[in-house]
Amino acid sequence: MTIQTGDPIPEVTLRIMTPAGDQPISTSELFTGFRVALFAVPGAFTPACSGIHLPGFIARHDRLKAAGIERVMCVAVNDIFVLNAWGEIHEVGDRILMVADGNADFTRAVGLDVDASGGGMGTRSRRYAMIVDNGRVEWLGVDKPRQVVESSADAVLEALGAKGGS
Repeated sequence: MTIQTGDPIPEVTLRIMTPAGDQPISTSELFTGFRVALFAVPGAFTPACSGIHLPGFIARHDRLKAAGIERVMCVAVNDIFVLNAWGEIHEVGDRILMVADGNADFTRAVGLDVDASGGGMGTRSRRYAMIVDNGRVEWLGVDKPRQVVESSADAVLEALGAKGGS
């Protein structure tokens, strides 16, 4: 079952890159006490993810912060080393926390996994974004395949009552 507005974020362990290296982190550590804009991509370095989705959140980071978001996070079913390299290439710096869900534990727990075996990618995440306030889903936008509309930074800004745009 897909996570819904009002639901708590499930407790799973993910991975982030820190100055000390690859570190496990629980979802409660990531979400408790913060208003978070989380966006999920099917895979780092894939065309829409690299060309539209991630760049949109980078470009609108300051507007998201001004609209009350304390933490912007990107999650993908990739290992942390791939996500870290992808973040470095896109120069995300400390604007976006790159979160690895290498085993798709979080993706399955929120019910937004998809079988991409036909394209040689195995289990992946659907493309979505959510606003999470202190560990509870406040808003969720899930895209249809091959689209970046409902999960775009502009959609998140609209849900926050702020204007999107370039």
